[in-house]
Amino acid sequence: MTYCVGLKINKGLVFMSDTRTNAGVDNVSTFRKMRCWTKADERVMVLLSAGNLATTQAVVSLLDERTKAPDERTLSMLETPSMYQAARLVGDTVKEVIRQSAPVGQNADAFGASFVLGGQIRGMEPRLFLIYPEGNFIEAGEDTPFFQIGETKYGKPILVRAYDPAMSFEETIKLLLVSFDSTLKSNLSVGLPLDLLFYERDSFRIGYEKRIDQDDAYFRTISDGWSSALKTAFKSLPDFSR
Repeated sequence: MTYCVGLKINKGLVFMSDTRTNAGVDNVSTFRKMRCWTKADERVMVLLSAGNLATTQAVVSLLDERTKAPDERTLSMLETPSMYQAARLVGDTVKEVIRQSAPVGQNADAFGASFVLGGQIRGMEPRLFLIYPEGNFIEAGEDTPFFQIGETKYGKPILVRAYDPAMSFEETIKLLLVSFDSTLKSNLSVGLPLDLLFYERDSFRIGYEKRIDQDDAYFRTISDGWSSALKTAFKSLPDFSR
């Protein structure tokens, strides 16, 4: 299991992902689930992945390979004319990998993977997409300003309640850390370290990137502070009257 979030604010895009993968309680590994493609002063693209690890790694490797050895028939992530076409490329690659991975007669669901793709190409607005295992996708908008993949249910309430498009990057990172902290405490299959990245609109470069581990002082402050704030808020609510 995993947990990844891509979130769109007025200032740009913010991404966060955990790194835990496991095939049982005694087989836990750490893998990066965030991949970036950049072309100086022209484009930045960030891809988050969740699902079957072999599928997600094959998709990312194939997309990466095409940027280094372009196929005449297929544009690479560094060549697509729009973010929409980049989302189509990821979707087509997902379908290709799953089709090749699933033996004839076997349920392809076991090889499923989903992705969040966000970024900006010069001359266009920043865009954010959720790409399904079937290869189709939807785009973030005013009504849906963020996408989650993996273990989404524990971290969603705080995002829904506290999100504001006018938030600063610092506030957005705080919001995401609270969302991830809630998920980490509720599901052992999601774990540290966390990968964080934010992109400022029209900058065409990665604004900030960091790996957050269990010894990170700010994360510990957020985790402890959120727990205390919840207890205080609960105690401040009126008791039930019969």
